[in-house]
Amino acid sequence: MTTDQLSVVILLGSAIVLVAVVGVRLAARLGVPGLLLYLFLGIALGEDGLGIVFDDADLATVLGYVALAIILAEGGLTTRVTQLRPVAAPALALASVGMAVSIGVVATVLHVGLGTDWRTALLLGTVLAPTDAAAVFSVLRSSRVAPRLRVLLEAEAGFNDAPAVVLVAVLSSTAFGDASPWLIPVVVLIELVAGAVIGLAVGYVARVLLPRLALPASGLYPIATLAFIATAYGLASFLHTSGFMAVYVASVLIAASPIPHRRSVIGFVEGLAWTAQIGLFIMLGLLSDPSRLTDAVGIAVVTCLALVFLARPLSVVVSLVPFRLPPRWRLYLSWAGLRGAVPIVFASIPLGENVPDSAVIFDATLLVVVVLTLVQTPTLPWFARRIGVEESTPVGELEVDSAPLDGMRAGLLGLDVPAGSNLVGTYVRELGLPDGAVVSLVVRDGAGMVPDLQTRLRAGDRLLVVATDDVRSAAERRLRAVSRRGRLAAWLGDSGDPD
Repeated sequence: MTTDQLSVVILLGSAIVLVAVVGVRLAARLGVPGLLLYLFLGIALGEDGLGIVFDDADLATVLGYVALAIILAEGGLTTRVTQLRPVAAPALALASVGMAVSIGVVATVLHVGLGTDWRTALLLGTVLAPTDAAAVFSVLRSSRVAPRLRVLLEAEAGFNDAPAVVLVAVLSSTAFGDASPWLIPVVVLIELVAGAVIGLAVGYVARVLLPRLALPASGLYPIATLAFIATAYGLASFLHTSGFMAVYVASVLIAASPIPHRRSVIGFVEGLAWTAQIGLFIMLGLLSDPSRLTDAVGIAVVTCLALVFLARPLSVVVSLVPFRLPPRWRLYLSWAGLRGAVPIVFASIPLGENVPDSAVIFDATLLVVVVLTLVQTPTLPWFARRIGVEESTPVGELEVDSAPLDGMRAGLLGLDVPAGSNLVGTYVRELGLPDGAVVSLVVRDGAGMVPDLQTRLRAGDRLLVVATDDVRSAAERRLRAVSRRGRLAAWLGDSGDPD
């Protein structure tokens, strides 16, 4: 490639990204899911549009894995363990038992109703069984759905990619006909458990090392965090276990630690996740063949109806039998099984393996994802209000950023006082910080001042707190507790753990 050719590639690539970024704003105004705009942009750039040829299904699968790993990392890093813990069991049930029910229902409907052979029916049911992390995260994070219900859906999306990709790989394998049906769930379980163990191990190492690293630039912390997460994925994949499960578990565990420069880390990973989403949908649009889609309309319609009105509701009902969840939550879960890039990426696996009817599987999956996204995503806010699972907008959780001070065994905590927080109107003396922690600076209206015990905090103040390593976590918890419940938070039973 010459420098002139490279310049053309850079120019074209930057123009595509800019159009995609602007498209997010346009999609919000039109009420259209932004992720679909990226998909249609890829189709417009493809062979039937501008003439860009991309037909390498194997490369699409590999790049899709990388993009999904980044999206799962962003989801894990923005998930709080204290929110995840109460819903982890039902989320795992939805991602395992619920997914098995969904696969069985869709495959049975296709085999009995259309005469589709079992392998094709099972593959189509499997690629469409997992909910999509990118779609769930992007839609629910801007909604007012009850926090526990939102985290339950996010956790399901984080967990169910791992078993689905293993099942699709087994069903697409040339040795599929020789494999024992009873061996498949054992293989899936072993890969998931091993991936989770690797994620826990890498996450624990990162949790111990990251707060103790005194790096010379704040921009190095996002790179270090991402390197740990990539290690989890690479190690798990190298050992033939679930890389997706390792990434999600490691990211959640890292998020539970006092990450230095948390805002920079989260902002960096969120930017990467958006880039991954844009690139992923455009690539999948390029891989599709619009002229071939008409052949898959029939099977796509039947699959779509079976998925929405039979498979998803039954999977929710069956998998959540042991759990006490409000009926309206179950109803919302039945409608909020969002699909996106994940099924299309998984549908590229049999395409790359030249499985019989793999083109029909890919095209039907693409059509189902487009229809469900156009129908479900815009109606979710209305449906949430209708059945009463929305909550009034809460006061934002206090975000405490931290950075170690090199050679001092101490750290610097930074936080903004949000409007509506109980920190507003509180005197510095009433904060009750532990010995070894002190408010060293208050930035108000762009001007800094050294506070005394009589300084009263206002909304929008930026506080800098110096704390020794021994009490840094305790200082963070106390600040969160006061923000939520006021200076009597300890008496009211608020420990200050993140929500």
